[in-house]
Order: sequence, then C-alpha cells, then structure tokens
Amino acid sequence: MNMSGYEKAAIFLSAVGEETAAQILRGLEPDVIGKITSFMARAKKSDKNQIESVFLETMEKVRSGDIFQVGGEDYVKKILTRGLGNESAEKILEMVSKESPLDSLKWVNPKTLSSFLVMEHPQTIALILCLLEAEQAAAVMETLPENIRGDIAVRVATTERIPDSALEEIEAVLKVSLDMGKVSQGKSFQGTKAIAEILNHCERGTEQNILEKIEGQSAPMADSIRELMLVFDDLEKVDDRGIQLILKEISTEDLTLALKTASDTFKQKIFKNMSQRAVQILKDEMEARGPVKVSDVEKAQQNIVKIARKLDEEGKIVIAGRGKEEFV
Repeated sequence: MNMSGYEKAAIFLSAVGEETAAQILRGLEPDVIGKITSFMARAKKSDKNQIESVFLETMEKVRSGDIFQVGGEDYVKKILTRGLGNESAEKILEMVSKESPLDSLKWVNPKTLSSFLVMEHPQTIALILCLLEAEQAAAVMETLPENIRGDIAVRVATTERIPDSALEEIEAVLKVSLDMGKVSQGKSFQGTKAIAEILNHCERGTEQNILEKIEGQSAPMADSIRELMLVFDDLEKVDDRGIQLILKEISTEDLTLALKTASDTFKQKIFKNMSQRAVQILKDEMEARGPVKVSDVEKAQQNIVKIARKLDEEGKIVIAGRGKEEFV
C-alpha cells in the first residue's frame, strides 16, 4: 500500500472521530494541517484494510519509540477502539505484540540504530544489516564510521546462512538495547546479493569507497558484487543519449542475443536510438537465429552490463535510480 504520510494522517484522523482529530490538529503547524485536511476533503471513504494498516503502523511506531507516547499504549488502544471498534483494535494489538525484535527493526531510525550498532562487533553489525531492507541498511551503513564499513561489507558479502544461535544472540542484544521481543528460525542468505542491494542505495562516494576496500581483500568478491549491483534490465533507466553511447561500444552479436529476453518496452527504447536500417538488420538477425541457449543470452547481457558500468563509472552515462544522487 503506497501512501504518503499526509494520506495516512488523513485516514487516521478521519477514523478517530471529530473530537480526537481536532485535538491532534491543534498541535500541528498550519501548512501541515492544510495538506492533511486537503487529503481528508478529497478522499473517498477509506476501506477497512487501509484503516487497519494505518493504525497498525501507528501502534508499531509507538511501541518502537519513534512516536512520543502522549498517553502510552492504553491511550493508543482507546484511539484504535474508537476508530475501528474493540474487535479490530484487539486484533491489531495482538499483531503488534507478536512482532519479533528483528521485524521491529524496520521502525527504528537509521541514525538511532547506527549509534547503537557502532558499539557492537562488526560481525553482529553485518548480520543485522543482512536482516534489514536494502534502503534502511544503506542509511545505517552511511552513518557508520568509515573505517569499519569495508570490513562490515565483506562480512555481509560472505554471509551464506545465519544460524539460529546467531539470531538468538542478536535478539538478546536487541531486547536489552532497543527493548524488543523474540524469534527463533535459521535463515539462508546470499551475502553478495545483500551487500550489492545495500550499495545500490548508498551515495556513490560511499559505494566506491566500500568496493575499493572489498577489492583490497578479495578482487573476485568485488567483481561478483559489481555484477549484482547492475543488471541488464536496469539499462532501461538510461536516457537516450546514454543508450546511444552504449550501442557504440557493444557488438551486434551481443545485442542480438541480449534482446531475446528483454521486455518490449526496452526493445523499443533500443530501436528508437538506432537508424531504421540498423533496426531492420537487427530484427532480421534476431529472427534468423531462432531459439538460443539461456546461458548465451545471459553472457551477452553481462557483456553489455560491463560496458554500461564502465561508462557509468567514467561519468559518460547516468543510470537513474542508483543511490540517492540528485540531478539537475
């Protein structure tokens, strides 16, 4: 459910009743009130699932400490009951109470989590980052001291399985330091993929610094991570000028194979940046080839991705959506 904070606030206030909503609005800034009430005025009646989702998120944030508890959990329970009825309120409270410490991490502010983690062993930090969503893990990674990032990244990349004992130790640490709950399951893990996704969300400078440190310890591992950081489908985010530069560097053989499994949208983007004659030759070649091995297609796509990555690192093309850099 993809809703903005203002939309969630509008749903919340619409559900708790006029008196409670009025009390809450009195404590907000005028511009915030304007945005929230604008959503309230435009919104159609929210369905029960939307309301429950918003209340559940609110309750979880209260429990994790992200929201100051005006009246504690009892106060929130009263609001839940008023907005959803006693049965639904009890259901949400039960869901929150069953949440594991590791699940609760998603509600912890990255800076808060980082300040806590910096006191832990690098292996503990690495395992916790493995269990976070990539974007949150990236935010935590960027606030950790620079001198330990490379070591932690290597530990994430080499993680293949998180044993029960490690999960239990992590939970014990979290329960003491962040006042959270309990879980007990082993977890299979692909560390290189995890660190690749984390680095994809990091600022470019952080990404390059960490990759250099990983490369210093293991060049093959750094190459594996780089391969996972950018996949062929990501090239659809490159602008037309960038596509033209990539096309100049790749062979017709690789392009013919690589496009075999590409989406129609991506194919059209490629065709748009070629001459009509070149497009016709390429289409004829693709049709004449008939069925090809998946391994050959993947190899061709990897060859093109390597060229795109080189152009990206040289600053000649921009792959939209990587990291959090802004462009003007």
